[in-house]
Amino acid sequence: MTDPVRVLTLATLFPHAAKPNFGIFVERQTAGLVQQDGFDVTVINPVGIPPWPLSLNARYKDLRRLPADENWRGLSVHRPRFTLLPKIGSAINPRMIAAAVIPLAKKLHAARPFDLIDAEFFYPDGPAAMRIAEALNIPFTIKARGSDIHHHAQERSSGAQLMDAAGKAAHMFAVSEALKRDMVSLGMDEAKISRHYTGIDRSKFYPRDRPAEKAKLGISGQLILSVGALITRKQQDLLIRALPELPGVTLMLVGSGEAASMYRQLASDIGVADRVIFSGPVAHDDLPPMFAAADIFALTSVSEGLANVWVEALASGTPVIASNVGGAPELLRAPEAGRIVEQTPSAIVAAARELLNTPISQDQVLEQVAEFSWDRNAQQLAAAFRRVAGKG
Repeated sequence: MTDPVRVLTLATLFPHAAKPNFGIFVERQTAGLVQQDGFDVTVINPVGIPPWPLSLNARYKDLRRLPADENWRGLSVHRPRFTLLPKIGSAINPRMIAAAVIPLAKKLHAARPFDLIDAEFFYPDGPAAMRIAEALNIPFTIKARGSDIHHHAQERSSGAQLMDAAGKAAHMFAVSEALKRDMVSLGMDEAKISRHYTGIDRSKFYPRDRPAEKAKLGISGQLILSVGALITRKQQDLLIRALPELPGVTLMLVGSGEAASMYRQLASDIGVADRVIFSGPVAHDDLPPMFAAADIFALTSVSEGLANVWVEALASGTPVIASNVGGAPELLRAPEAGRIVEQTPSAIVAAARELLNTPISQDQVLEQVAEFSWDRNAQQLAAAFRRVAGKG
């Protein structure tokens, strides 16, 4: 029997008991890779804790309680702590992560050698993986997901480190062709970059009886759903501002974040508070019925790679309204998929009216993501990792 490809997955974005939805797409991708023949995967999820006395802050209470090692939904996960300096530590995060991980990685590597390190976010994971790979003398890969490129490449504190990691990586992945082009425009080697689309769990996300699912949520009339962190970059305020021109439509915002109070105030100020539902965070397993209940899914962010929630909505038979960012044009290629709009309330209103007044069959919407699956995602990843490990 051929020796398995042993992968060390480094992921600062990975779910845990304190945040079970955090980086769940990384968990799902990793679980798919484990199911491929000839792969052995160990996850290291570094957890940032500030030095005392900041570590005593209530926001870190649940993080401090996380086990250092555990079996998380069938995956072997290690969670070493690294020193986090809130708000000011971005430049040193890769170095601090590497310092915390290298002793553990060396111990695991000595027992059962790894073939490669897989960094699941470009920053800080990429530069950290570069240091760890050098310590273990093995290759590493990096996956770009969107904001890690669009934001961190422009920052003085992280840009040079990001480009250094890109130059030394054995291979890189981008969640869309658009993101791949952005990476090349920064000076990254196109020959080392593969487009790697996300997957979708079709046993969970599929068309359902929309009126019935809507009734379970206690909603009558038409529903626009948006799932994402309530932060200014996601621009949920545009959706709220569109509501006065969409009478009878309910907007449901799923997620939490620093802009939540501002968005609540905005809804009150423009007289639509009774039609905006702030659901807060929702467990990923509870999201599929909500996607299926919605008449429209809307996310008009300033930037995205290829948002998993777009794919989840389409797989649920729900058309999407998105801004012209990242992989949106690759996904919303046909009118049945939804509309790409300018980042203005009036553009959202026009698109929503079109979609609500001429409903599209759920099956037609579903067809738009026929090529997306976690099995295909895992197969592509496995093929690349075999090449990097020299076992292809």
